[in-house]
Amino acid sequence: MLPNQRRDKILELLKEDGSAKVADLARLFKVTEVTIRQDLEKLEAEDLIIKQHGGATLKNVEDQVKSFSLVHQENLDKKEIIAQKCLEFIEMGDTIILDSGSTTTEIAKKIKASGIKNLTVITNALNIALMLGTGLDIEVIMTGGEFKPPTLSLTGQKAADFFKGLNVQKLFLATAGISLKSGLTYPSISDLVVKKAMIDAAEVTYLVADSTKIGKSALASLGALSLIDYIITDSDIQEKHKEVFRENEIEVIIA
Repeated sequence: MLPNQRRDKILELLKEDGSAKVADLARLFKVTEVTIRQDLEKLEAEDLIIKQHGGATLKNVEDQVKSFSLVHQENLDKKEIIAQKCLEFIEMGDTIILDSGSTTTEIAKKIKASGIKNLTVITNALNIALMLGTGLDIEVIMTGGEFKPPTLSLTGQKAADFFKGLNVQKLFLATAGISLKSGLTYPSISDLVVKKAMIDAAEVTYLVADSTKIGKSALASLGALSLIDYIITDSDIQEKHKEVFRENEIEVIIA
C-alpha cells in the first residue's frame, strides 16, 4: 500500500471510530510506529486530525457529537430516494434491524414521517433510537457496545452479542464500499462482528447503498456479496454492476 493510500485509510478509520492509537495503526497496516507518526503528522498538517500522545483524534468530532450530526453526509439526495423505497418493504407488525449510518438514518426519518404503527426497531445507532423512540407506535431496542462518536453508534463484541438468539424479519444493512472482489467492506474492523451478527439474526437482508459505493473498497472485508439477499440502490448503478449482483443471486431494487 502506497503512503497516500495508507493515509486515506487511516482517515477513513478515524471518520468511523473517532480516534486511534499509533500502536494499533502500526499493527493494522503492518508498518512501524515511526511511519504511522509521520502519517499522522501529514494528516494534521492538512488540518484533518489532531495528534495526541500515542495516537490521534478526528478534528471537530466533539462538535459533531454535540450537534448529533454524522460525519458521512455525501450523496444525501440518493440516500433519501433509497430510504423512501425501503418503506415499501416495511410493514405494520414487523421487527426490523436498522444498522447505523447516513442511509439508515434517512430510513428512520421516512419511517417516522410515514406513521407506520406497531413496529419494533432494533438498532446500534443512538441518533436513530432517539429519533424513533419518542412515539408510542414504535418500540425501539438498542444494543450495548463501545461508542463510536463520528457515527453515533455502538460497536464491538458486546454489540454483536446482543443479536445472539434473535430472529427478526428484516435487516437494513449499511456499507462503506462494495468491492466486486472483496464483497462488503467497512473502514472499522470492530464493526465486522456486529454486521455479521445482524445478518445471522435476520431472515432477509437488504443492503442499502448508493451507487457511488459500488466498486469501492474500504479497509476491512465482511465477506462475499452472497451474505445479502437484496440491494436497494439508485438509478445510477452501472449495468455491469447489476450483472454481478444477479450472478450472486442478489435481487437489485432500483429506487
